Amino acid sequence: MNRAHDEEFHRYVAARGPALLRAAMQLTGDRGEAEDLLQAALVKTYLAWERINDRGSVDGYVRRAMVNTQISWWRRRKLEVYPTDVLPDRPVDDHTRRSEMHDALGRALDRLPRRQRVAVMLRYYEDMPEAEIAEVLGVSIGTVKSTVSRAVAKLRDDTALEHDFAEVHAIDTDS
Repeated sequence: MNRAHDEEFHRYVAARGPALLRAAMQLTGDRGEAEDLLQAALVKTYLAWERINDRGSVDGYVRRAMVNTQISWWRRRKLEVYPTDVLPDRPVDDHTRRSEMHDALGRALDRLPRRQRVAVMLRYYEDMPEAEIAEVLGVSIGTVKSTVSRAVAKLRDDTALEHDFAEVHAIDTDS
């Protein structure tokens, strides 16, 4: 690959790496595995970089590479759980609580007005800087800041979200 493509790829990884790592975390549930998965997907993307004509679709390419790689890893793994009469010392994390909290937060975000929801999603889920969000939404940076601030305040005051989180916490402490 030529030097210009190398630099373009490095800029892409620097800009989108954190958001892609969060996507990998959603696939694996483990930070170390997520980093390995993202690295494998970025290697595939780097090798195909010159063939990717639409630079706007690179995130989709990387995410698809992560999904395909994760599926391949699942298929290759041997059974690593062996029945035993002895219980492990530490409890097993069933991910139920995290899933219920994620669902509750999703419902709370759905209750926000569209512009606030989009601003929060771009800021915190996609980890975009305020200037980039302003450009995407076609508004000023100050508008982005105030929109995100109002959205976060609404989420803090959302009694339904507070109730959902309290229920999840109660379920977690009961077990």
